[in-house]
Amino acid sequence: MLSRLGGALLLWWLVVTATFVLVRAAPGDPTALLVPPSASADDVSRMRTDLGLDAPVAVQYARWTGSMLRGNLGTSFATGRPVTTQLLEALPVSLALGLVSLALSFLIGISIGLLQAVRRGRGGDTTITIITTALYAAPSFWLALLLIATFTYGAARWGFPAALRLPAFGLRDPASTAGGLAAATDIVRHAILPVIVLAAVGAAGISRYARTMIADVLDGEFVRAARGRGLGRPRVYGTHVLRVAMPPLVVLIALTLPGIVAGSVFVESVFAWPGMGRALVSAIVARDYPVVMGATILYAGLVIAANLAADAALPALDPRRR
Repeated sequence: MLSRLGGALLLWWLVVTATFVLVRAAPGDPTALLVPPSASADDVSRMRTDLGLDAPVAVQYARWTGSMLRGNLGTSFATGRPVTTQLLEALPVSLALGLVSLALSFLIGISIGLLQAVRRGRGGDTTITIITTALYAAPSFWLALLLIATFTYGAARWGFPAALRLPAFGLRDPASTAGGLAAATDIVRHAILPVIVLAAVGAAGISRYARTMIADVLDGEFVRAARGRGLGRPRVYGTHVLRVAMPPLVVLIALTLPGIVAGSVFVESVFAWPGMGRALVSAIVARDYPVVMGATILYAGLVIAANLAADAALPALDPRRR
């Protein structure tokens, strides 16, 4: 674990370093978006000096690294606020959206994979395979726009019941002053469409892996032995089959997390959720280097930490690894 932790830290550092170099190599100058159109060349030069962009990239990297190691991620070019404050405000929104979507993705994906594995080769298996493959291949922002067109604008136009007319943008109704249960209900209604998009794409991918893993387990001798002892299907599938298939499915959590993270960037932008994804897209458009780097640190750390957690959990789930 110490060796893997060292490798994870090295990987995280390489990702952060590569991002630092690439964002500065990309076309565009942050000062061009910050100074007024009437600004002179001296004003632009002074702005670049104030932002620390007049130094060579190596010097900028050394300065930023020193500040980052001291816990200072800098100040946003666009808003003038500390990057840490902005990210801490956006992080809970993204974590809630991502964790709920990830949990639903696994519950639905493993259930569909188990159903397909039990009925593999039949017509229903083929139909579900086509549907899940199409969902997994569909861009998340396209699915988001499709759901908005159906359940927001289409629901009002086609006379859907009020319960099916779902809000499309924001975390809450800006005109609402309700609190308590009414406010929580409003947030849940705003979260339905984003969660559906992320969970649908995640479950589609997980079901494909789960089907293959569970189908291999179902062919094992111990499954036939369990059936021969007269155990019912719920106990065979729930206790014996899923227990053996669980270790690779746990690894799949770490492999699925990057997709959830990447999908949330587009989904939060489409649904105007004030999370990390929207903050990152806005920072990229504004050439706001400090915010881009701060988001990269958190996203890369989250994905790498999930892989480490999966490695640590495997011995507890699979006795052969102990």
